[in-house]
Amino acid sequence: MGKVLKPAVNIKGTKDGLLFLLDESRPFPAVLSELKYKLENASNLWDGPDTRVCIKLGNRQITRDEEKEMRELFSTHKNLIIHTIEADHGKPYLVDDQGIQLQAGTVRSGQVLEHRGDLLLLGDVNPGGTVRSTGSIFVLGALRGLAHAGGEGDDSAIIAASSLCPTQLRIANVVSRPPDEWETSETSGMNFAYLVNGQIAVDKMHHLSRIRPDIEWKDNRFKR
Repeated sequence: MGKVLKPAVNIKGTKDGLLFLLDESRPFPAVLSELKYKLENASNLWDGPDTRVCIKLGNRQITRDEEKEMRELFSTHKNLIIHTIEADHGKPYLVDDQGIQLQAGTVRSGQVLEHRGDLLLLGDVNPGGTVRSTGSIFVLGALRGLAHAGGEGDDSAIIAASSLCPTQLRIANVVSRPPDEWETSETSGMNFAYLVNGQIAVDKMHHLSRIRPDIEWKDNRFKR
């Protein structure tokens, strides 16, 4: 008698929505195939109000292309909204070889700069300007607008700036409005914001290696 495989996709209801548990031991194409089957063949179960979806990868890491394939499967049900993609070790995505990407210019009021991966911006983010990235954001200039790092759920992302005076910071799904004392931080040197215990904290840049020891220089590139 052949071995019976456990399901590659388990779905559980929670008070916040739906939890999709993906079997880390199965090849990812097999996981996608079963996910597609369950989404297509029980379509009446997915009809209804908007529902937050949390995807748990276990100890698996996926590529951005694999993420795209998975999101396309969910896109057939507009009410299923992927809120987070999480791994047990905190890093759901495989790191590519490109390292940090460089852009230069000023993000002015009303402008939105969106980026996939880690971003190094040589310039200012003016009040009313917005920078969003799926990775970390480093601004060699003044950050006076809104910055959202870890936009797809990466809670290890950071936001750093030569002058950190934002109107609002977001890391993963956590939002922080800056305290009044940040208004005077322009002369206090480079600072960075990071998540700790579900809240956004700010520290001096020279403490980065202690707080985020997984961030380091490799082959002249900033890698995480």
